Amino acid sequence: MSAAQIYVLFVLAATMGLFVWGKWRYDVVALVALLAVVIGGIVPAETAFSGFGHPAVITVAAVLAISRAIQNSGLIGWLARSLERTGSGPTLQTAAVVTLVSALSAFMNNVGALALLLPVVIQTARKSNRSPGDLLMPLSFGSLLGGLVTLIGTPPNIIIAAYRTQASGEPFGMFDFAPVGIILAVVGAIYIALVGWRLLPSRKAGGASEMFQIADYITEVVVSEDSKAVGLTIGDLLAPAGQGEIFVVALRRGTERHVRPGRYNELRAEDHLLLEGSAEAIETVIHEAGLVLEGTTPLDPENFESEEASLVEAVVTPMSPLAGRTVAQAMLGRRHGVNLLALAREGRPLRENLRGIRLVPGDVLLLLGNADALPETLSAMGCLPLAERDLALHRTPSPLPLVIFAVAIGLGVFGVLSIPVAFTAAVVGLILTRSLTLRDLYASVDWPIIVLLAAMVPLGMAVEASGTSALIVDGIAHMSDSLPPWSVVLMVLVAAMILSDIMNNAATAVLMAPLAIGIAERIGVSADPLLMAVAVGSSCAFLTPIGHQSNVLVMGPAGYRFGDYWRMGLPLEIIIIIIGVPAIIWIWPL
Repeated sequence: MSAAQIYVLFVLAATMGLFVWGKWRYDVVALVALLAVVIGGIVPAETAFSGFGHPAVITVAAVLAISRAIQNSGLIGWLARSLERTGSGPTLQTAAVVTLVSALSAFMNNVGALALLLPVVIQTARKSNRSPGDLLMPLSFGSLLGGLVTLIGTPPNIIIAAYRTQASGEPFGMFDFAPVGIILAVVGAIYIALVGWRLLPSRKAGGASEMFQIADYITEVVVSEDSKAVGLTIGDLLAPAGQGEIFVVALRRGTERHVRPGRYNELRAEDHLLLEGSAEAIETVIHEAGLVLEGTTPLDPENFESEEASLVEAVVTPMSPLAGRTVAQAMLGRRHGVNLLALAREGRPLRENLRGIRLVPGDVLLLLGNADALPETLSAMGCLPLAERDLALHRTPSPLPLVIFAVAIGLGVFGVLSIPVAFTAAVVGLILTRSLTLRDLYASVDWPIIVLLAAMVPLGMAVEASGTSALIVDGIAHMSDSLPPWSVVLMVLVAAMILSDIMNNAATAVLMAPLAIGIAERIGVSADPLLMAVAVGSSCAFLTPIGHQSNVLVMGPAGYRFGDYWRMGLPLEIIIIIIGVPAIIWIWPL
């Protein structure tokens, strides 16, 4: 083993370790790995950033933009409302959720499909007196199953198609994934609808009234006529508790409501204030200013809602700029103009000092802010609303984005244009027809995924250039010498599944695809079934919440724990293996 091979193996092991550790975001890990192989002389500096022009990277970016335009069109939202008309039977509801999200995920980004249906599914569960947890893991898993069906259903398929071009000179087509993908999606959906949801633990999680005990975080007080606070500014009122220890979330004065009133607002008798802070800080302010606790009726922040102010529950996404920051560091009020009233993690409210809590993906936030600005604010915060806000559910549907998308698919399927060029042309067409704004275009692209792919492509080149790929391939081929050829498909599928459960699925495809091609050449079989095994395994992250963004996004709203995923996911992965291996070999012979 050469020094270069030892170095590349060390970089690969460290990269996988950092992916599993999760302390650094996966795009940062990929960039560190890229720099390591460049500095180590494995990848020439002039080709270090060639991955940003890779066809797979361009296609993924275009698909994300097209998905946003379709979501904005209102057609998908109109279709999503059909969930509310399904029967109340748990099996029927689960089947409808999985079927709809799978169909959408086949032709749009699976995280986008999940985000569109997430509030609708939660509302459906509440109306039928079910825990959202009964439907949200089926929603997540269904989005992954749907991605198996087409080239654009999930980034791993696009990556696999690009590697097939290198191996045989021709990529997989738009629907080459469909024969295997449809079989697995249908079998997976049947399992989830009939058996899977029954394996989930029964936990109640849902709305603010269930998940949050608001009184533990905020207090409503009244400025009485003889209070020392009359005539004081809000800043003077809060001064005795210390700066940053207590906030006025909202002020109600007669019929007027003010969210985040300024520090220089002068208080009047009969003003109602919503105070947020520690028990000690609130007690200090009440005692010093002679305020009166509003104890005649239960505390209800909705009393402070108006046309200008509104409450919203939202989940922190893996790509949110809030992730990894404490509430104090996030400065939600100063930067975004909203107040955090409560926070829950894994379905349980966190009762310690809110300002010191470090936010993580999947946290559910209860926010109070300007009603008109909330959709844009949540987008800037990288949070998904758990109520029907700005989801295009009630807009007049426009078929134009779907028509443009269908034309692009047709141009790609019939070979008039390559898929990257056809989809890029579709994005331009959506912009020219005003179906997609430039702002939505750049906001829709999941830049960490783009950076991850662009950095991992040269890393894959380093594995091949150093001879490390050949070393690994020879070892696997030697193991399989005494085994039937189909066992190699099984090993590749299982290896991809294991990796995708602990690291990003796109990174799994980038690492596994060259190995699959090398193994096929070494043992003298077609690379197609092994590449299909990589595609399926990379998209079947059913054992952990960290394997895919969809799994993380449903964790908080459903109240799932880390260990809940394998309950429904392990049998599903076993079914995928049992059905998938013969299906792949039957449709793509060795």
